[in-house]
Amino acid sequence: MAQTEEAPAIEARGIVKVYPDGVVALKGVDLVVRRGEIHALLGENGAGKTTLMRILYGEIQPTKGEIRVFGEPVRFRGPWDAMRAGIGMVYQHFTLVARFTVMENLRLSQAGAGLPSEPHAVRAKAEELMSRTGLKVPLDAVVEDLPVGVQQRVEILKALMRDVKILILDEPTSVLTPVETRYLFEVLKGLKERGITIIFITHKLREVKAIADRVTVMRRGRVVATVDVASVTEADLARMMVGREVVLRIEKEPAKPKGPVLVVKDLWVKDDRGLDAVKGVNLEVRAGEIVGVAGVQGNGQRELAEAIAGVRKPFMGQVLLAGRDVTGYPPHRMYREGLAYIPDSRKVGLIMDFNIVENVALTNRHLIAEKGVMRWGKAAKLAAEVVRRFAVVAESLKTPIRYLSGGNQQKVMVGREVVREPKVIIASEPTHGLDVGATEYIRKLLIRLRDEGAAVLLISTDLDEILQLSDRVAVIFDGRIVSVKPTQEYTIEELGLLMGGAIPESSGSGEVVRA
Repeated sequence: MAQTEEAPAIEARGIVKVYPDGVVALKGVDLVVRRGEIHALLGENGAGKTTLMRILYGEIQPTKGEIRVFGEPVRFRGPWDAMRAGIGMVYQHFTLVARFTVMENLRLSQAGAGLPSEPHAVRAKAEELMSRTGLKVPLDAVVEDLPVGVQQRVEILKALMRDVKILILDEPTSVLTPVETRYLFEVLKGLKERGITIIFITHKLREVKAIADRVTVMRRGRVVATVDVASVTEADLARMMVGREVVLRIEKEPAKPKGPVLVVKDLWVKDDRGLDAVKGVNLEVRAGEIVGVAGVQGNGQRELAEAIAGVRKPFMGQVLLAGRDVTGYPPHRMYREGLAYIPDSRKVGLIMDFNIVENVALTNRHLIAEKGVMRWGKAAKLAAEVVRRFAVVAESLKTPIRYLSGGNQQKVMVGREVVREPKVIIASEPTHGLDVGATEYIRKLLIRLRDEGAAVLLISTDLDEILQLSDRVAVIFDGRIVSVKPTQEYTIEELGLLMGGAIPESSGSGEVVRA
């Protein structure tokens, strides 16, 4: 494709996207990305940024509008056309074949793009690129044996092997430790110096300030502003995203914990493949405190939460709730005992074909059923309270949950759990997919519940969230708790090393760890 010398790398004008069900995702979006810049794309869940990127990458067709790449009008039939135009995309969920080696994945990618895929040619090109960019990956390692951060490097290398000139990264730091994030940023700055244009999708305001030259903020399918990052503060960006002032730093009084309410003793849990995912975890959460579990995604957090909540049976160890052994209790009995569980995935926590009332009733049967008969009037009243308190946007309480935006689905899932003010809350990624305004509300809510005496176990891959809310932090790596101590006693560097597997010699005692 010929490149017009002065033209931007990407120029999108008047992009409209209307889905077959009538949902208008984009409402006349304009986006200009200059050559050789790192351009951040910010927006709350449902703002349209993912839809816009999928259009730029050829995955979906716009209903209306024009796209130019280096000054040339394009109409991509699919990602293969975008690749030929010099655009590459690294998804939040990687597209690697886990059981293949890095080399095999690179060869598969090259062959799919119609490029030379002979082993010697691929290896030579990969080694030359790694030398030039500083992007180091072990070419002969099996992908599933690599840390997540290294797998991400493979995805970036895979795109660079196709000689991309524009690289789109979708929430690239969501699976990285702080150390890996710093490494990624250095790589991206190096790619920028070599003339590659980078579009960086993130919901983390601090990252925008750290890496981007300019930022485009979207809200409700429209572009609110495109500004130079140096000219705005994090508070400015938050205000653009939600249309009002937002408190970014949550103020809280020091915790006044009482006795332990949730105690986990030598807990062992297997994952869906039958492999050990939780390995002898000892942990306690006291009334009136928030204990944060920090770790890179996939280190046993989900299995730990599910075993405590009764969704998954442990094969060894104990779970005690208010001194009572509740190991292996099913979820409905755990709810009766005063536990609430916010799972890390809406696909797990919600039934998409059920409406709001039915989804709220799922985990509150003990409150709205009488003698085994569901009282739907009570259920509707409870659902209405959730909608009101959490500002859920929906046509009615009978709207199927699948027709709500991801952020509103998350509000329903969180709201139905905390509305009954439980004794123990297992909160896994409670603000995932929420805009900064809703995030602020839920974080303040968790602190209020703590102050009212609830024991909160917060499991999150958002390190800012862990550090802001937690009174103590437990670091999990490879299914083991490798450190527990008061939040203020950690440094970011120490947390990053622990999350990446630098386990202190003093860990692994097998005793319940107390700060």
